[in-house]
Amino acid sequence: MTLRIGVAGLGTVGAGVLRLLQENAAVVTARAGRPIAVTAVSARDRKRDRGVALAGLRWLDDPVALATDPDVDVVVELIGGSEGPARDLAEAALAHGRPVVTANKALIAVHGAALAQMAEATDTPLAFEAAVAGGIPVIKALREGLAANRISRIAGILNGTCNYILTAIHEHKQEFADVLAEAQALGYAEADPSFDIDGIDAAHKLAILAAIAFGRPVAFDAVYVEGIRNVSGLDVAFAEELGYRIKLLGTARRMGGGIEARVHPCLVPRTAPIARVDGVFNAVVAEGDFVGRVMLEGRGAGAGPTASAVVADLIDIARGRFTPVWGSGQATLTDLPDVPIAQHVGPYYLRLMVVDRPGVIADVAAALRDYSISLGSLLQHGRSPGEAVPVVLVTHDTQEAAMRAALARIATLDAVLEPPALIRIEPG
Repeated sequence: MTLRIGVAGLGTVGAGVLRLLQENAAVVTARAGRPIAVTAVSARDRKRDRGVALAGLRWLDDPVALATDPDVDVVVELIGGSEGPARDLAEAALAHGRPVVTANKALIAVHGAALAQMAEATDTPLAFEAAVAGGIPVIKALREGLAANRISRIAGILNGTCNYILTAIHEHKQEFADVLAEAQALGYAEADPSFDIDGIDAAHKLAILAAIAFGRPVAFDAVYVEGIRNVSGLDVAFAEELGYRIKLLGTARRMGGGIEARVHPCLVPRTAPIARVDGVFNAVVAEGDFVGRVMLEGRGAGAGPTASAVVADLIDIARGRFTPVWGSGQATLTDLPDVPIAQHVGPYYLRLMVVDRPGVIADVAAALRDYSISLGSLLQHGRSPGEAVPVVLVTHDTQEAAMRAALARIATLDAVLEPPALIRIEPG
């Protein structure tokens, strides 16, 4: 018996799903045990050429109507956004016991806890493999392949736009603004890129991964978020000299009885496998107590990879396979507290632009000493008496709160000419 699909949203991913189901129909049928076919769609513009055959499909003006359409067995939500019709459709479908497949990371990150409760109450699949890292099967890996492990840490390059920009700064010795303009021209960045470059997109994905990795309700508001706007070519060059690459990482780890979740630029040793993931590629590292370290890498966005993940979820539903949203039932989820960024402990990279004159480094060192911050190394190239010069300091493990307090003191020194650049150092 054919599994009948209703698709809401026929943008890049929606068209990709239709194309995959048409072109790989025989493969999908064999793996699903029955045909999977789109029977109804909802999109704003019926006249737009999407490069895929739409003949014979019923069009619904209201996407929420797919939730109760008698000729639809599964709803695929590809509208996007955490509110509006995307949320309304997901809630209506689950309320009626109709499975939902979505690529919408914002929806799952912001409303996933409530949607998961609805899915469990109605014993209805809610699948979102495509919401994190595109075609990389990271949700399935965490929720199923690594289910026997106690996960201690998960980290990843979760936004291809940021990774492309940081790669280009490194390879072409350009500045952030120039590379961003280039990325927009190539279609790798939106006209308004803030969702990507300010870290929000990566934070949505990290919140989802952390919920699955640590078996607790999704908590997007608990993620510390810092983007890449302030990463300069100078910092990228110094990082390279020190043996690091700069990456925007989303990191969540179990520590001190709680969960720390943060998205920000990091210095990663260039020998770490994740440091070599460049361009628009994504990668996710998981550390389990029995499996050790596992890394998955691939394309994190685009019509093909994301459609691949959507159809993988449809195949699971066709076979009658589905797992609780966060990997275990609601009653077994933990209530581990959030660990604030102020409690983070690790080494730091600190770059100062200072007037080259006697005593400046001593003043900076005194501020660090007063907050019990120990230095691992210092870089300063050449001399320019009376002129501005960059000075780079790398600390040993330090608590964030102490680092912030020392930074505030250093910023008040009259020889420090601009706000200090601070980047955390991660193992990769």
